[in-house]
Amino acid sequence: MNASETLNLSLELLRQPSVTPVDHSCQNIMAERLSAIGFNIENMRFDDVDNLWARRGTEAPVFCFAGHTDVVPTGHLDAWESDPFLPEIREGKLYGRGSADMKTALAAMVVASERFVKKHPHHKGSIAFLITSDEEGPSINGTVKVVETLEARNEKMTWCLVGEPSSTSTLGDIIKNGRRGSLNCVLTVKGKQGHVAYPHLAINPIHTASNALAELCETVWDNGNEYFPATSFQISNIQAGTGATNVVPGTMTVTFNFRYSTEVTAEQLKTRVFEILDRHEVVYETQWTLSGLPFLTPVGELVNAATQAIKNVTGTNAELSTSGGTSDGRFIAPTGAQVLELGVLNETIHQINEHVNIDELDPLTDIYEQILEQLLT
Repeated sequence: MNASETLNLSLELLRQPSVTPVDHSCQNIMAERLSAIGFNIENMRFDDVDNLWARRGTEAPVFCFAGHTDVVPTGHLDAWESDPFLPEIREGKLYGRGSADMKTALAAMVVASERFVKKHPHHKGSIAFLITSDEEGPSINGTVKVVETLEARNEKMTWCLVGEPSSTSTLGDIIKNGRRGSLNCVLTVKGKQGHVAYPHLAINPIHTASNALAELCETVWDNGNEYFPATSFQISNIQAGTGATNVVPGTMTVTFNFRYSTEVTAEQLKTRVFEILDRHEVVYETQWTLSGLPFLTPVGELVNAATQAIKNVTGTNAELSTSGGTSDGRFIAPTGAQVLELGVLNETIHQINEHVNIDELDPLTDIYEQILEQLLT
């Protein structure tokens, strides 16, 4: 394998316009390479989402590479300096939608596996790939459905490396060994519509809820812990009114989110929200959505293998972190697997002119290969 293998495969994947939930042959490209080195290929399609479960070996322990082939929409094409699905290399950087999030990591996973299997055709345990095209979308028919299928047949992962772009300043400086939980709420505050000149005949939901919303914003929900920052509360949308200047609105809708630590549960957060709203005598309805539970992989076999591989390849002492948004790791961790995220820099993910540094692709491949060496030999 020459040094350009990861780049070449990255270019092939980046040419596929796989805007979520469309896979657009990315998984077939990966499956063909994996099949050639002895992986059993299992395509799992749920509704409009393509998923790939590939496994080499039948015994435990099972090391799984996980990731997604779908990308977010490009935005306005005229804002890009080059076609987002015709990848270009300029001044040592690879440009294209999905270059950072996360097709270069997928390429590195495949090439690392090819190199490892060539050296160790009779490695212990199994190597697996869990790849979806639903991570950037609603995440309903992707990884969560594959995990349900695997659990139903008692097929377990021991370790799982998600190739999300975790690095901040240099490759491998950050490993995500957990994620905060995400709890969403649509709060509907009820009032009574009326004329602004006759406020005694109306009930303004903006006014009745304002003190409660202020208290929600100011509340300290917890102080976090060694691994997690304090739980955060953020209002993302407020909607009320008819658009007219002389009408008191009848309802107000407030959308907010908790990113929460392991110090609290979703039910505890709901209870405290209800207590604040009730104390302020707000008339309301709530609709809750739990996007993901918090999870944490403590220092152990997987974390140690990753930090050692990063140190060997880059000389960097990786830092463990649970910051950032959610990932499909939240669906895998509840099975009992050790889960972490390790990939390229996340500076330009979801942005116009998304890109990665070319000189990080082969080191990332080396890191992935060394992790396999430490766990499966």
